[in-house]
Amino acid sequence: QVQLAESGGGLVQAGGSLRLSCAAPGRTYSGYARGWFRQAPGKEREFVAAVTWNGGSTNYADSVKGRFTVSSDSAKNTVYLQMNSLKPEDTAVYYCGGNRRNRIPPDLNEYDYWGQGTQVTVSS
Repeated sequence: QVQLAESGGGLVQAGGSLRLSCAAPGRTYSGYARGWFRQAPGKEREFVAAVTWNGGSTNYADSVKGRFTVSSDSAKNTVYLQMNSLKPEDTAVYYCGGNRRNRIPPDLNEYDYWGQGTQVTVSS
C-alpha cells in the first residue's frame, strides 16, 4: 500500500520555524484532504491542522492557531505545515493522514491513510 511521505522535521530552538511536507507519488490520494497530527512520548496522537484538497478550507487545533499554517499544492500533490514561533511543547513525531471524503475533522479515526512520521524537536 502506497503511503504518504512526511519530511522537513528536525531540531530547532524555541521561537524558530520549520516547514513540513506531506507528499504522495504521482496522483495517488489525489482529491483527498490531508491532516497533520502529532504524538509526543507517552501521549496520544493529537490533531494539529488539516486542509481540503484544493486548499479552500482549513482546520486548526487551538494550541497552534496563529503559529502554524497548513496549505495544499494540488499540482504537486503535496501538503505543507509551516510552523512558526515553535515551543518545546511542540516536540513530537508529526504524522500526515489522508481523508478520502475530502473532509477535515480533528478525529484521527476519520483518516484512512498515514505516513511514517517525521520528528520535530524544539529545544528551550
